[in-house]
Amino acid sequence: MKTQKGNLRICHKGHKYYKSSNCPTCPTCEQERKPDNGFLSVLSAPARRALESNEITSLQQLSKFSEKEILQFHGMGPASLPKLRTALQANGLAFKN
Repeated sequence: MKTQKGNLRICHKGHKYYKSSNCPTCPTCEQERKPDNGFLSVLSAPARRALESNEITSLQQLSKFSEKEILQFHGMGPASLPKLRTALQANGLAFKN
């Protein structure tokens, strides 16, 4: 079924949603797996997935990368850098130079 919102899809959990792009991510599943706290909780879903897909789930792991390297990850945009920088600084860490 096609609507103005895109194509009707059903995820593996049975959630129905519409997407106009090829992105297979179910918005309901994505919201369910969003962390309640920590630095990943303040990021957009694409930015969070970008870090997770590169096995970055802690600030210590994040601090091993430069800002330039982080921006190269698919899904990571410049709007996420201030949030990441703040989280690092709050824990006495920084991006690699």
